[in-house]
Amino acid sequence: MQTYKSEKTTIPCNIHTVWDKLSNPAIFKAHIEQNASRLPEEARANLDKVLFDEEGISIESPMGQLRLAIDREQSEEPKRIVFSAADSPIKFNLAIDLQSHDEYTTESVTALQLDLPIFLRAMVGNQLEAGAKKFGELLAVLPYENL
Repeated sequence: MQTYKSEKTTIPCNIHTVWDKLSNPAIFKAHIEQNASRLPEEARANLDKVLFDEEGISIESPMGQLRLAIDREQSEEPKRIVFSAADSPIKFNLAIDLQSHDEYTTESVTALQLDLPIFLRAMVGNQLEAGAKKFGELLAVLPYENL
């Protein structure tokens, strides 16, 4: 399994609040709906392709619907949240590792782990690395206190 990681980022929020928000994807549905007008047109056009619920995220893709569900066996409160793919042609997961820096800040590292055939690694490896880094950056700027 190949791993693509983000840089360590600092989230200006305590670890328990970060854990509570990230381990309940349904929270993001309401936040996105409330702020849809602020999203770029391309993002707004694709909102109906992403579904959030308490246990995961479903994304409509060219390969069909992909489901990332919280893997309760691999997750560890409040240190690690793992989303695993269900019914995917490629085994993969998204892991968010959290570490309390102090009472008011949390450090995070995001890792995208995939079981890719060797010929695909060369074609998409750079894009996956960039995606993991961007996702890590996104986690650092989410308004956790207002979600």
